[in-house]
Amino acid sequence: MAAKGKKSQKQPNRKELVSVKSKKKDDILSESQKKPNRKEFVSVKSKKKDDILSESDMEDEELEQQSVDSDEGGDSGSEISLDGDDTLARDFLDGSDDEVKGSDSDAELDSDSDSDDHDPQTESTAIDAANKRIQQEGQDELQLNIKEQPDEFRLPTQEELEEEARGPPDLTGLQQRIKEIVRILSNFSALRQEGATRKQYIEQLKLDLGSYYGYNEFLISSFVEMFPPVELMELIEAFEKPRPITLRTNTLKTRRRDLAGVLLNRGINLDPLSKWSKVGLVVYDHQVPYGATPEYMAGHYMVQSASSFLPVMALAPQEKERIVDMAASPGGKTTYIAALMKNTGIIYANEMKEKRLSKLTSNLQRLGVTNTVVCSYDGRELPKVLGHNTADRVLLDAPCSGTGVISKDESVKTSKTAVDVQNFSRLQKELILAAIDMVDANSKTGGYVVYSTCSMMVIENEDVIDYALKKRDVKLVPCGLDFGRPGFVRFRERRFHPSLEKTRRFYPHVHNMDGFFVAKLKKMSNSKGVSAASEVEQEEEVEEEEVSAMEEVEIPLQRQKKELLKKKSTTKSNDLKRKFQDKPATFEKRKKYKPPPREEISKAREEKREALREAKKKATKQTKSSSASKKGRDGV
Repeated sequence: MAAKGKKSQKQPNRKELVSVKSKKKDDILSESQKKPNRKEFVSVKSKKKDDILSESDMEDEELEQQSVDSDEGGDSGSEISLDGDDTLARDFLDGSDDEVKGSDSDAELDSDSDSDDHDPQTESTAIDAANKRIQQEGQDELQLNIKEQPDEFRLPTQEELEEEARGPPDLTGLQQRIKEIVRILSNFSALRQEGATRKQYIEQLKLDLGSYYGYNEFLISSFVEMFPPVELMELIEAFEKPRPITLRTNTLKTRRRDLAGVLLNRGINLDPLSKWSKVGLVVYDHQVPYGATPEYMAGHYMVQSASSFLPVMALAPQEKERIVDMAASPGGKTTYIAALMKNTGIIYANEMKEKRLSKLTSNLQRLGVTNTVVCSYDGRELPKVLGHNTADRVLLDAPCSGTGVISKDESVKTSKTAVDVQNFSRLQKELILAAIDMVDANSKTGGYVVYSTCSMMVIENEDVIDYALKKRDVKLVPCGLDFGRPGFVRFRERRFHPSLEKTRRFYPHVHNMDGFFVAKLKKMSNSKGVSAASEVEQEEEVEEEEVSAMEEVEIPLQRQKKELLKKKSTTKSNDLKRKFQDKPATFEKRKKYKPPPREEISKAREEKREALREAKKKATKQTKSSSASKKGRDGV
C-alpha cells in the first residue's frame, strides 16, 4: 500500500497535464508562425517538407524527454496505472494533437490561399514589360508600313490602272486615293506631283469617283464642273444618305400644334421643320407607320419633301385667284396651294400621264380640296385649252432628269446621259413659254410664273430661264425665300442674264434637302407670240439653214482664199503698203449675217445636181465616141 501510494504521489495530476499541454500548444503555434512565407514556401517546396518532418521529430523527442524526466522521479511510465483522471488527461492530450494537426492544415491552407494571390510588384513589372513589348511591335509595324508606302502621293501609271481593271475593285485603295487627290487639288501649287497637271488629277478623280460610287462618266463630269473638289465630296456623300422625313400640315382641317400633339401621343417623335415653314414637321423616329395613322387617313397631313414646299411658297397664291398647276401629280403642291387659298378661287391641276391621275384625285379628296379641276393634257397645248392670258399665276414643276434626288432614286447615277438632259431641256423650254402665254400680265394680284425642277444641271435650270427672258417680255423677281444659293450668272463658256442671281439653288449637303431649283418670273406685257413648240422648231430650222448655207458657201470661200494667197505672193510688199495708205480708213458697222431663204438654197442645190448630171452625160458620150473610133480603126 505504501509503494502504491508513492507511485500515485509521483504521477502528475490533471492541472499539471493541462499546463504542459497549453505550453506545448504555444510552442507549436510559435513554430507555425515561424514557418516560411508564401514565396519561400512556393520556391522551396521540398525543403519545407523536410523542415516539417524535422519539426515533428523534435516534438516527439521533447515528449520522450518529458516522459524520461517523469520516469526519473519514480517508476517507468509502463508501470503506471492510470485511473479515470488519467484517461481524461490522455483524451485531452489526444485532442491537443488533433488541434495541432488542424492548425498545421489551416496554416497550409492559408499558405495555399496566399499562393493564389499575386504580388503587386511582380504584377506591375510584368504589365510594364508587356506594354513596352506592344509599343515596340507597333513601332516596328509602323516603320514597315512607312517603308512600303511612298512619302508623297503619286498618280497611278497606265499599267497600274490596267492591272487594277483586271481584278476586283479595291474599295479601300480607291477611297484613299480619292482623299489624296482631293487634298492635293485643294492646294495644288504646293502639293502637286512634279510634271503632273491639274487635268490629270481631275481625270483620275472622275474615274475613281465613278467606280467607287457608281456614277456614269457624264454625271460625274457635270458635278466636277459645278463644284470644287472638297464640296463635291460633301455633295456625293450627302447623296448616299436619305433626307429627313417631313410632313406638311393640312391647314384646311387642323393646326400644326394640334397635329404634333396627337402624333407624339401615337409614338411618332417629331419637331417643327424650320423657321421658314409654318406647316412643316420633321420626323425623327416612329413606333407606328406615319403613312397609315387615322390622322393621315382623315387628311390632316401629307407626307411631302421639304424641297416641294419651296415652289408654292415662291408662288404665294392669293385667295380667289385663277391658278394653273401644269404638272400636278401626286398633288402635294396642288393641295398646298388650295390650303393657302382656303379653298377659294379655282385651280387647274393638269397631269399628262393618265396613270398618275388616280394618285392626284385621291389626295385631293383625302385632304378636302374642293376648288380644283383635274385635267389631262400635254402642257404645251394648255394655252389652246385654257386660253391665252387667262391665269393669274402658273406653277411649272417641270419634268427633269432628277439629278437632285439621287438619294431617293439611285438609278439616276447610271441611267441619265447627255442626250436625256438635252431632251429634257428642250421640253422645259417649250413648257415655260406655254406657261408664260397663259399668264395675264394685267392681273391685279398676279401675273407670275414659278419655274422649278429637282435637277442640278445648268442646262435644265439657268439655260431655260435665260431662254425665256429672250423670247418673252418677262423679268425675274425675288423668290421670297430667305435661304438658298443664287443661280449661276456664268458657267464655263456660258453667259446668262445678270438677273439670274435672283433664282435660288438648294443642295443636299448645304440645306439637308433634295437638290432643287426655283425661279420666279413676272410677265410685263401680253404681247402675242407664236406657240412654244413652233417657236422652238423655227429656231432649230434656222440653225439647220445656217449650217446648210455655211456648207454651200464653204467651197467657193476656199477657192477665193487660195486665189488671194496667190495674188499676195506675186505682189510686192511696198505696193501693198501704198495701196493701204491711199485708201481712207473706213469703219463700217458689221452687218448681222442672214442666211439665204430655203427656196434659194434648194434651187442652188438643184442647179448643182443638174450640172453634175450633164457633166456625167458628156463624159459618158466622150468615152463612147472614143471607144467607137478605136473599134473602127481596129476593123480597118
